Amino acid sequence: MVIVNMVTEEVDGILEKIIDDYAEHLLRLAYFYVKNQHVAEDIVQEVFIKFSEQAQAYEERGQLRAYLSTLTINKSKDYLKSWHYKKCILQEKLFLTQAKKQRDALIEAEERSQIGAAILKLPLTYREPILLYYYEELKIADIAQVLELPENTVKTRLKRAREALKPHLREEWEVLLHE
Repeated sequence: MVIVNMVTEEVDGILEKIIDDYAEHLLRLAYFYVKNQHVAEDIVQEVFIKFSEQAQAYEERGQLRAYLSTLTINKSKDYLKSWHYKKCILQEKLFLTQAKKQRDALIEAEERSQIGAAILKLPLTYREPILLYYYEELKIADIAQVLELPENTVKTRLKRAREALKPHLREEWEVLLHE
């Protein structure tokens, strides 16, 4: 019994030394394959478990580092071929697509409400041309006809309305920055 405990302690000590020496290298190697830190850690853990189970059967024909690296690469490739990985990738793509659509819709709605509130604060003489130009997408000639004003007056009012809106909507309405 004492001899078995001594052998077990000796094997444990050797295994700890191997883990200390090679864990970081194997972790990096697994991460390069799977591109996920948690999965890479799991793979390296599985490699060390497999190695500890087969430590007596391991024959030193080359470097231990190369052997452990091969085990890690094979485990990583197995993971990339697995159904679980493919399912996770598919779900991640669907989730990101849905999240982006929802985020875009929310951002768009927020921007519209901020823009609408800022436009409502403008005097009516500036508000009308802005609404007709940006929301109704009328041309300046059409706006002049609707408001029964000269085209140059419509242009001036649009310019002044944009200038009045710029400080309030610098980030929200990029169109104002480019015109």
